[in-house]
Amino acid sequence: MAGTASVEYSVSTWFQAVPPVPGPVRGAVLDQIVAMIDVLGGHRLRVAIDGFTASGKTSLGHELARGLALRGRPVFRASLDDFKRPWSDRHLYDRESGEGYYRNAFDSEATYRLLLEPSGASADGNVALCSIDPLTQIDHSAIRSSMPENGILVVDGVFALRPEFNDYWDFRIWIDIDPELSVTRGVGRDAGVVGDVEGAEKLHRDRYLVGELLYIAEVSPRAFVDVIVDNTDIAQPRLLA
Repeated sequence: MAGTASVEYSVSTWFQAVPPVPGPVRGAVLDQIVAMIDVLGGHRLRVAIDGFTASGKTSLGHELARGLALRGRPVFRASLDDFKRPWSDRHLYDRESGEGYYRNAFDSEATYRLLLEPSGASADGNVALCSIDPLTQIDHSAIRSSMPENGILVVDGVFALRPEFNDYWDFRIWIDIDPELSVTRGVGRDAGVVGDVEGAEKLHRDRYLVGELLYIAEVSPRAFVDVIVDNTDIAQPRLLA
């Protein structure tokens, strides 16, 4: 059996802590998904984790990275939140409405160039795990990581399965929770950052949720993913497909 490999994380300051070792039910689900990914082959792989805001995408990404590393696969973690357009350009387009958030907030060109194209099986593996830090707005695109030929890129983010990104992925995961639960969790997570509960609810209900429901209506990502995880009960997730 291969020894434990490393997990390399983005330099972004928007970083969610790695979850503790899960309980038996969650651990069993994670083991199943890790096995599905690992069996795809020993070449570089790219994994997408999509779903509503606050559905648990980042936590799942960290957990899968840990499981894959235990199988001897070097893992590289990234989030699409680190590939948004800089706030200094926000006067050039609508980014603050729900539709504007979906269509304009993310920098597709930087995502291709820095992350998705160089992480392919036949590419050079020279990837940037962060473009623009969403908190400090510092450009980290010059900080590169070298993915070995057996490395796995695990990327979480809303809209990860939009048409312009979808063909890059080797494995696609959708985390399923009720839209209202995503708002409740998101408000609980972000009220301190936004400043108050009312502001956090407006952000999640009027921007994030509107954009995400539009995306689902246009793209229907559940229809073509490899795995759907019901993450309503975080301790006891279920594989739906």
